[in-house]
Formats: sequence, structure tokens, C-alpha cells
Amino acid sequence: MLDGHVLLGWLSSCALLGLLACAPRPSAAYFGLTGNEPLTILPLTSEMEEAAVKAHYKVCDRLKLEKKQRRMCRRDPGVAETLMEAISMSALECQYQFRFERWNCTLEGRYRASLLKRGFKETAFLYAISSAGLTHAMAKACSAGRMERCTCDEAPDLENREAWQWGGCGDNLKYSNKFVKEFLGRKPNKDLRARVDFHNNLVGMKVIKAGVETTCKCHGVSGSCTVRTCWRQLSPFHEIGKQLKQKYETSLKVGSTTNEATGEGDISPPKKSNPGHSDQIPRTTDLVYIDDSPSFCMMSRYSPGTSGRKCYKDKNCDSICCGRGHNTQSRVVTRPCQCQVRWCCYVECKQCTQREEVYTCKD
Repeated sequence: MLDGHVLLGWLSSCALLGLLACAPRPSAAYFGLTGNEPLTILPLTSEMEEAAVKAHYKVCDRLKLEKKQRRMCRRDPGVAETLMEAISMSALECQYQFRFERWNCTLEGRYRASLLKRGFKETAFLYAISSAGLTHAMAKACSAGRMERCTCDEAPDLENREAWQWGGCGDNLKYSNKFVKEFLGRKPNKDLRARVDFHNNLVGMKVIKAGVETTCKCHGVSGSCTVRTCWRQLSPFHEIGKQLKQKYETSLKVGSTTNEATGEGDISPPKKSNPGHSDQIPRTTDLVYIDDSPSFCMMSRYSPGTSGRKCYKDKNCDSICCGRGHNTQSRVVTRPCQCQVRWCCYVECKQCTQREEVYTCKD
């Protein structure tokens, strides 16, 4: 098992995004959080309550968490569901951000396990997107009323019940950060790989924090702003993924030095920088890595390669196909077109047929 302070070390046989092999397939249902969920649930009978407790215990056990993490999962029925949502959301966003790249966030089987054993820049992204996903999902779960130990972000002069009435329930980033930091454990001192992974986890959390926005709503007669309710909201997770992808593009290769004052290890530029590698000292907001990535062109322990991958002519075929060229197939497709909204209340479309070309990388 990976060290307990590493978010990807949630599991033994299914380390973090590896949990996809054990968890239900990601679903767009995650994105159904509206903020309008009820703050309280009708009282359960003792039998129903016992069954609910057993169900969430079972999910926590299935995740194969470390002892402390399992205890944190079990103490609030909402945690297990939030962990599952965070994993699905993180994996979906990773696949979206890398959809045009040679490595398209392939997380199946041996590819995932091999990748997580190495300190590639792709691994750095996985750690950051996963910690960001858990931070985001936990803050949203609090404001959605699905957690017992937290609720809306505490706004001054505004009771939580009032906030719900006016739709001003802030995402509880304060509780979420506290939970995720406790879940990750303390900062490692010696092992470079563990320090790098921990650093990248924190980068994901910092991107979430930097994206908090204040939303306000006016109340009063005829729309006047006699009273104004304000609350804090997190940025959409697609925006978080976009920012982390940009950090992936500018990630820095690092080595290790020892702080003479404390005796602890520090992350620093590698002693002998290769051509093309920066000797810039990494900031706390930079993604960092220690191993140069493979090309991901051919099948290997890290990816299935790009043979047969769909590409887009004049956009990414040259890059994805690694100079092998691409095949062109022509096909006829039928799609809805000329859609109009009819009163009331449906959309009416015609069916249009057109020929399109599909490009795939050669073997």
C-alpha cells in the first residue's frame, strides 16, 4: 500500500484512481448537485437506520482504506458516497483534459498500477486532480446537506436555515480542507517520491481555494436590494481541471536536497538538469515530477499506445500518431438538425444525413 499521507493511497489493490476498477462506472449523475437538496431527512425507523449504517460501512470496507481513513469514512454516512463521487469526478475530468493527447488518462488494470509507481508528470496530475476532486466534492456535500458533521459555509449574520431559504448556502471549503488534510496525514520528511506526491496533492487543494467566488442575491420589495445575502461558491470542476492541465504543461522536474537547519528533505531542481529542463525553484503552486515520461506512442506497461486511436486531421493526428500516419474512413451518419422549441414544451428536430471522415492512427 502507498504511504498513508498520499491521497492516491486510499486503497491497496486499487490505488486512488485505481478505485475505478472497484467502483461503479462514473456517471453524469454526479453533476446533478443543485444546492436545493433538503437540509434534513425524514426520521428513519431503527431498522432502516441500522440498514443504512451497514450499507455505508460496507462501502468504506470495500474501498480498502487504511485504518485511520476507514475510521473517518465510517464516522459520517456521507463520506463514503462523497469519496465515490470524488473518484468518478476526478477520473472523468482527467479523461476530458487529456482527450487529445497521446496519454488519454488510461486507468485500466496494469497501466494504472505501473503509472502510479513512477513519478511522471502524468502521475503528478493524477494526484492533484484527485485531491482537488475530494476537496470539491466534500465542500459540495456539506452545502447539499448530505453530511452529518458539516453544513453550509458559515456566513456572518446568516443562519444556515436562512441561507437555505434564500438559496444562499455556501460551499463549506473550511471543513473540506480540514477533512482532506486529516485524510492525507502529515507531511513526509525523507522519501522524495512521497514528498513530491504530497506536494502535488496540496497543489490540487490550493487551486480549489483560489477559485472560490462570492455570489450575492438581493431581497426586497419589487426586486429592491433592501437586504443582500452573500455566500461563497467553488468554481465549476471543469475550470479546476483546466487550471491543473495548465500546471501540468508547465510542471517542473525536481530532485532532493537536505535542509541543513532542520535536517528535513526539501524539493529542489535536479542537480544535473537535462537540456530543456528548467532549474527554476518550484513554487508551492507548481506541479512537480521526478521521472521523465515515456512517449506513450507504443503499447507498454504504462499505456496501450496510440495504435487505432481516433484523431482529428490538422489538429492532433501528427502528434498522437507519432509520425506513423493515419487511416481515413468515410461513413454516413444521421444526426438531429434544424431543432426548434415548440410550445409547450418540447424540442422538435429533423434528421439530417451527412458523410464524414474518421481518422485513426496506423499501427
